Amino acid sequence: MPDSLMYQQDHFVVLETNKSEQFMTPSELLEKLKTTLQKLIIQDLPPDLQKFDTVEAQAQYLIDTSCELDIAPGQYLQWYAVRLEK
Repeated sequence: MPDSLMYQQDHFVVLETNKSEQFMTPSELLEKLKTTLQKLIIQDLPPDLQKFDTVEAQAQYLIDTSCELDIAPGQYLQWYAVRLEK
């Protein structure tokens, strides 16, 4: 049986094109994704994101199912769950 600690998402390390890594809480990452998604054209989003009515639902779906969003050619946003303490 897997340890429940494996599924805790208390912090994320966030990587962006030409920026230093950042550590964020789930709520900070949600806001970051919402802001990023609002800047993108809906037709440029993957089909699985286009089915959601709100940017918040899209952002939460990304957190729950993905770890990367292509923003533009050569630009990315990646996030990975990390545990900062034992």
